[in-house]
Amino acid sequence: MAPHASGPFDVKLTPQAGDTPPEGAALGRMSIDKRFHGDLDATSVGEMITAMTPVQGSAAYSAIERVSGTLSGRAGTFALQHTGVMNRGRPSLTVTVVPDSATGDLAGLAGSMTIRIEAGQHSYTFDYSFGAAP
Repeated sequence: MAPHASGPFDVKLTPQAGDTPPEGAALGRMSIDKRFHGDLDATSVGEMITAMTPVQGSAAYSAIERVSGTLSGRAGTFALQHTGVMNRGRPSLTVTVVPDSATGDLAGLAGSMTIRIEAGQHSYTFDYSFGAAP
């Protein structure tokens, strides 16, 4: 069984200049600032791009964030890639470690993260492993 980390996190999304066309999907951008607590004690910064459609409940986003801190006592950095789609209210989200992005004691890190939002509170579960470091 792969190791797993979990805990709450705080997130601040700051809207950047976007694109509101006369018709079709509106494109947006946001900067991301996070603070992870629990087994992942880290901060992250990132960028998100969004597409909001005229249909209620349909949208998508992609994001990349760089995480810096400790994971179960191992220090380093790594990058996460997000792909989120909302299809008429049905969500789908994939968050994975960018291959070969980890540094320091986290070199060789691979894994995926699940994000939950309940009653306005964010939390994560991170299933990970360590392969061969470069």
